[in-house]
Amino acid sequence: MENQLNFQKITMGILLLIFTLPFLPAIIVDSDYITIYSGESGKVTFNIENNENFDIEDVSVALDLSDLPFTSIGSSEKDIDNIDEDRDEDISFTLKASTDITPGDYDIPYLLKYSNANNNSETYEKTGTFGLRVSARTDLDFSVETDENAIIGQEGRISLEIINKGLGEIKSISVKIFPQGFELLSGDKIFVGSIDGDDSDTATFEVIYKTTNPVLSAKIDYKDFDNQDHTKIVNLSFKVYTKEQALELGIIENPNYSPYIIIGILVIAFFLYRKIRKKRKKNKR
Repeated sequence: MENQLNFQKITMGILLLIFTLPFLPAIIVDSDYITIYSGESGKVTFNIENNENFDIEDVSVALDLSDLPFTSIGSSEKDIDNIDEDRDEDISFTLKASTDITPGDYDIPYLLKYSNANNNSETYEKTGTFGLRVSARTDLDFSVETDENAIIGQEGRISLEIINKGLGEIKSISVKIFPQGFELLSGDKIFVGSIDGDDSDTATFEVIYKTTNPVLSAKIDYKDFDNQDHTKIVNLSFKVYTKEQALELGIIENPNYSPYIIIGILVIAFFLYRKIRKKRKKNKR
């Protein structure tokens, strides 16, 4: 009796193990994961593996691109005549991303159809999705600006503007500058953070100007849309004026001709004139 119970337990355990094991899918569809850029195209290849216990035919794969910013170059539905049992075949599509697409990851739905080669009345369908990434090329520009009074010997501010002309965000931006023709009053490194596509941000430094033709030499480190590290080196010259040039151009006023000084001189001259006049009258008497 005990042996019979043990046999039943073993049998139940084997049956339970069989039914809980994952079944191998009859048809396995595998596709490439590709990266493309806005306005450009890429080739996606499907591998269709026949794990049925019969040959299949009239195999077709159709992509559903409705409401998605992609178009198919050529047909969005492709056919394969047949795939023998335990064999596989490839089928490819070329997709083009729209020019104004938002960079990111996209899922593309597909529908697979096939029939039993031995019995055409047995037809099957399988739905699924495959992923692709739309990336964004980095396109940066730079400019340098100073405050109003960029004059030798005076304190001022230099601002490096970082312009992101691309579609994708750039991240973890830091700016380190190397003074040429000016002395730093603040730190030489600033963390900017992130800049969205078609946007800009600035890194500003406190300085004292030393020459009339300084150069802002800077190293910009950042991560692109795909989190790849990049470094840019820029050298931007800008204009600094001597005090004489600033006076000639009206950037600063000549302190010797300040209206307040002129008024003060006139007031003093008036009182001196009155004093001298009173003294002369007194002498005449």
